[in-house]
Amino acid sequence: MAILHLMVGLPCSGKTTKARILEKEYNALLLTTDKWHIKLYGNRTHLKDHKEHDKMHDKVEKMLWEIGKRVLALGIDVILDFGFWGKEERDWFRSEAKRLNVGFKIHYMNVDEKELFSRLNKRNEELSDDVFYIPAENMEKYIKLFQPVEQEELVENVENNTF
Repeated sequence: MAILHLMVGLPCSGKTTKARILEKEYNALLLTTDKWHIKLYGNRTHLKDHKEHDKMHDKVEKMLWEIGKRVLALGIDVILDFGFWGKEERDWFRSEAKRLNVGFKIHYMNVDEKELFSRLNKRNEELSDDVFYIPAENMEKYIKLFQPVEQEELVENVENNTF
């Protein structure tokens, strides 16, 4: 049975690095929002209007989820590397997995703030074409918005459909 994997964590928590490992381990399709966003819209971190960026990002996520659903139906694991900052969003994808009759697993990248900022500095200094530059003040905002994964969310991880 296929499994829907959610990569959960803040920027610089190691989600994409771990997702690449899981992609090979599970022989899965990895869908990374930032990579597709940059390919479709460019690396436009200079935008003052974050709403425009968020609107584009939402379109990419919806498109990738449509692809993900089809791949899951074909019996292939899918790894969504979206961040999943909110519990409500994670719960929605859990219910979608159940509806699609596939397994579900959260991979939570829990990294302390000091380490996040250390990784952020390194990331911004060594910026590659497939990642966004993130100012430190944005990371501070993201930390406040992020809802950490609760233990009950991890206990409910299933690799079969015994919800």
